[in-house]
Parts: sequence; C-alpha cells; structure tokens
Amino acid sequence: MRRPDKVDKELSPVPVNTKAIGKTYEPTTYAVGREKIKEYARAVGETNPLHLDEKAARDAGYADVVAPPMFAVVYSSPSVAPSLFDPEVEMNFAMMVHGGQEFEWGPLVVAGDEITTTASVKDISERDGRGYYVFESVSVNQRGEQVCRGTWTNIVRGV
Repeated sequence: MRRPDKVDKELSPVPVNTKAIGKTYEPTTYAVGREKIKEYARAVGETNPLHLDEKAARDAGYADVVAPPMFAVVYSSPSVAPSLFDPEVEMNFAMMVHGGQEFEWGPLVVAGDEITTTASVKDISERDGRGYYVFESVSVNQRGEQVCRGTWTNIVRGV
C-alpha cells in the first residue's frame, strides 16, 4: 500500500506545455519495396493477392503489389517518432499510453513508390488530469498525391 504523501508527490499535476503546437518536423522519405509490402501483408495475415502477387496486382491494373492500408504506419512512423521525444513537446514518455490513430487514405501505395511524410504537432491539451498530445502526418507520393493523412493521439497520465 502506498503512503499518501508518496502518492501526492508522484501524481502532483504538471501543466502541459502548449508552445510546440504548430511545430513541423523535417520530412522523411520512404522507398516502398515489394518485399516489405509482402512481409507486412503476411505479418498481419493478409491474403488478398494484390498485396502478395505481382502478376495479380498487374492484372488488376496496378504497377506492382499494393500496400495494405495500415502499411501507412511503416512509411509515416519515421517522421512521427521524433516528435514523441522532442524536448519542446515535453511529453512524459514514461507515463504515455497510445490513445489512437486515424487515417484518411488517398491513392493506393504500390511497390516502387517513394513516400515523403511530414509530421507536425496538431494539438496539446489537458483535461481530466491527463495530457493529450495530437500529432498529424501527411504523406505524399513521388507525384505529389496525398496518399495518407494520419492523426496520432497519445495520452499522458498524471499531468
């Protein structure tokens, strides 16, 4: 059992710092490989031949195998990850839990595409004793088409 004085020290509120809202991070570029798509598809139990068979994908009108939608995490994470540890954001990573992800997809991503992702701090707020840190990623292919917009929410307990 915890002593009350120890609990007070551990959970005393620390206000969130909202100064980083609007900050944008350096873009990252990911070269989408055929084998990476296939590996990802097999890892998540995908059986659609568009993700696993070049001939099936080409017969369906695609240049190569098609990335499953959640492959977006693979090409956008390198851009989003630095924001989680950014000293300006001041997020207590040890107290963070994953709050959710939302994605809006555009044209399909296929092997051979180069995806450039830019991440930014969309919002930082505090409510119910928790800090809410919302990041946004925008991913475009080599033709400038937006293939995915992601919203990444992290919750920090005990702020």
